[in-house]
Amino acid sequence: MSDKQTILVVDDEQDLLDLIEYNLQKEGFNVLKAENGLEGIEMAREHNPNLMLLDIMMPKMDGLEVVEKIRNDSKLQHIPIIFLTARGDEKTEVEGLDKGGDDYITKPISTTKLISRIKAVLRRFEETETMTDKIEVHDIVIDKDRYIVTQGEDEHQLPRKEFELLYYLASRKGKVMDRQTLLNHVWGNNVYVVDRTVDVHVRKIREKLGKKYIETVKGVGYRFKE
Repeated sequence: MSDKQTILVVDDEQDLLDLIEYNLQKEGFNVLKAENGLEGIEMAREHNPNLMLLDIMMPKMDGLEVVEKIRNDSKLQHIPIIFLTARGDEKTEVEGLDKGGDDYITKPISTTKLISRIKAVLRRFEETETMTDKIEVHDIVIDKDRYIVTQGEDEHQLPRKEFELLYYLASRKGKVMDRQTLLNHVWGNNVYVVDRTVDVHVRKIREKLGKKYIETVKGVGYRFKE
């Protein structure tokens, strides 16, 4: 990883902010801090960080609302987001990942493990950045540079996870990809995500682009049609 990547930490616990800042700086990261969701979005727009570490239960705007706004903002939607929260229930975790979180960590966690998870997400993000910029298949162009899918005269700006799932399937057209492989590649193999997450994202892609591109292979997973 390159030196001095910037991590934006958004949490309303000042002691935790200071602890995370101290440990991330020891690892060579620049650290920005925000104490609520609104401030977090403003700082993301101003500084374009390499990654956001985001609490859920915060004043003014909670973390689930923040991730939705980030994923719907063309200038911010590329930023990897890790939830760091005391909310440990499965429903909230699935919701956070479905809305576009890249990892979900329940407090408390040791700073060593936290930093390891941050580095894992950054590595995964850097790997996707090295992919071919565009895939042209059937009547669509999948442009990784802009996170836009062009379909004839129409342009579709998909949320990041939907885009990455579509890109991954299209880059392996004709091959059947099981759900676990898709989960590991798009969400990472150390993130707990249920199979339903893949199904939900495929459904959303089909709603926007139509059903003719991604084929369901019953009992296995999905295939981008040749």
